[in-house]
Amino acid sequence: MSLGKNDDVPPPPAKGEYHIKFANREVAVGWQQLMQQVPANTNAAWQLMRKTPSPAVETNRHHRLKHDLAFGLRNGESYPQWQIEVTGGGRVWYLHDENKQTCWLTQAGTGHPRQTDR
Repeated sequence: MSLGKNDDVPPPPAKGEYHIKFANREVAVGWQQLMQQVPANTNAAWQLMRKTPSPAVETNRHHRLKHDLAFGLRNGESYPQWQIEVTGGGRVWYLHDENKQTCWLTQAGTGHPRQTDR
């Protein structure tokens, strides 16, 4: 099964959990690579997004992005952008839409995203 833009990250959420969706095809491919290379860590990230996408207490591995990456646009709306460190270099970024209980994956991959280098 090929996953792409606007598709749900399987499986569907249980009652009270957040939907997780791919913002584009590239993110779906990056997610599949993470699942193949580090399935336990990727599943842990999936669990965090499902249950606590914007934790009250941030950690070094799960936090809001800063500066010009702190917000992202989706369909003309601005949403807070979060990061989960899956491996030393691998990251998952997502927009948190609290109103629709949805996390839009905007970045997923095994390599460190260069946009955060300052």
